[in-house]
Amino acid sequence: MPSLRPQPKPDSRKYSDLIGDIEKGVIKIPKFQREFVWPIEKTAILLDSILKGYPIGTFILWRTNQRMSDVKNIGNISLPETPEGRQVEYVLDGQQRLTSLFAAYMGAKIRRGGDANETDYREIYVSLTPNPGDEDQLVTVCRNNDSTSASHLMPLTDVLSLTRSSGTALQKQFGYTNAQLDLADIYRQAFTTYEFSTVTLTREDIDSAIEVFTRINTGGSILTLFEIMVAKTYDEEQKFDMQVKWASVETTLSKVGYDGIPQSLILSLLSLILSPTKECKRKTILDLEKQRIIDTWPLAVESIKSAVDYFRTTFNIPVSALLPYDVMIVPFAYWFYKKKHAPTNRAKVRMQELFWRSALSMRYSSGSESKLAADIKNVENIIDGKKSSSTDLSDDFLYIDNAESLINTNFSTGNALCKAILCLLAYQEPRNFDDNGKVLLDNSYLKIASSKNFHHFFPKAHLAKQGIDNANSIVNITLIGADLNKRKISARPPKDYISEFEVANQNIKKSLATHFIDRDKMGIDEDDYNKFLKSRAKKLWAQIEERIYPE
Repeated sequence: MPSLRPQPKPDSRKYSDLIGDIEKGVIKIPKFQREFVWPIEKTAILLDSILKGYPIGTFILWRTNQRMSDVKNIGNISLPETPEGRQVEYVLDGQQRLTSLFAAYMGAKIRRGGDANETDYREIYVSLTPNPGDEDQLVTVCRNNDSTSASHLMPLTDVLSLTRSSGTALQKQFGYTNAQLDLADIYRQAFTTYEFSTVTLTREDIDSAIEVFTRINTGGSILTLFEIMVAKTYDEEQKFDMQVKWASVETTLSKVGYDGIPQSLILSLLSLILSPTKECKRKTILDLEKQRIIDTWPLAVESIKSAVDYFRTTFNIPVSALLPYDVMIVPFAYWFYKKKHAPTNRAKVRMQELFWRSALSMRYSSGSESKLAADIKNVENIIDGKKSSSTDLSDDFLYIDNAESLINTNFSTGNALCKAILCLLAYQEPRNFDDNGKVLLDNSYLKIASSKNFHHFFPKAHLAKQGIDNANSIVNITLIGADLNKRKISARPPKDYISEFEVANQNIKKSLATHFIDRDKMGIDEDDYNKFLKSRAKKLWAQIEERIYPE
């Protein structure tokens, strides 16, 4: 028979006890919990249920000596660290309810989710109307001083803190009757004596706590692998918070045009470095030792930065929006982790082949975990100077394998094959047709196909007039300045706008060459779109062959 754990027994706590434990830093909300999003009206309904003695669900807490990254404040109230020698109790279920109760009790101001304005929980009032019906809501929200004309309403914070002396002061200031003060005191007692149901888990291992949280939230917010690893690796003494540290990496990468790199990338790299099997499956990542992750983190991060620098300088890929797959950074980061310098000579050629074959075979379109593991074996072979292996990339089926397949590839910014061609174009450091100025590429302009950075050399509107329907071929795409595309070219055929530009741009042939376009041999003056496609596709394919068929 399997070994079964005893079922945790529910307990109860008073309102003031819950609030007191939050104020003392004993009850904490772990950062892997979602943001507080409840509207104040929902908090009022929760408090109304408490006042009427209705059940409001159970709070599930995890009591442990471990320390995880937690929420440091609730609204405008800073929360203290857990006292030395005390166990901390992390909220696994009931965060929205507990935060609501705390905000209401303290009269806090909270900015929820993406709201621009703060919500003032002092705007929650209790009705002191005598003999209310069961259907009447006793706890309500009053904004913009609506309560000043309602003598039967008392702020919840005043109700909860009501004493003989405070009641006398409120009576003088707002004119409450003795009957209303008596009713307010009854409500105060109802709030303070309400028994909140709690279940406290005492298993020390974080895996059990996260498993409970995940199962509780199967119908709602399930933790991502990164959120789980943030919780598992947090170390207060070593000041290691993976979420904070990765945010710093994201800021650094964003400054050089590589924003939006996913959090999963660092986890995959750490697993491929640390796991004996060189895998990055979910279970493998979850089994990684905390201290080894903390120790390896700095070098792993530097390796990612080195890989990004390599893409920017050697491949001339200036921004992350052009990468066929973000995950392609991982094998190169692994190289830099192992070798500490850029690949040279034969290794450089082999790593280049890995990059281009991965893009042109759509290698990471599915099953990236297993593909990464195979690619790391390839990288190891390249490091060792081996020519091939059982996972050799030449076995991959290339979706683009000749010039004709290029012509038949429809342009899309989300397509890895198209991004690979865009990388080829970016490698040339393309120049604008009108002034030979360098084309500046930016992520914000390259994420949508309608961006003015993407120019159909033979404009679609022009081709449509001729009844040509393959205007969106990737071979027809060039990278140019947005202003040039919008203001100076529009829907005119290249025979018109190129003839115009070459009057001022004496280097127009060189400008066009940076786009793999020959001014005199591609049918521009003849307005021959088919000739252009075939000639340019041939040039593009020649560039690809150099990269995927190294000698």
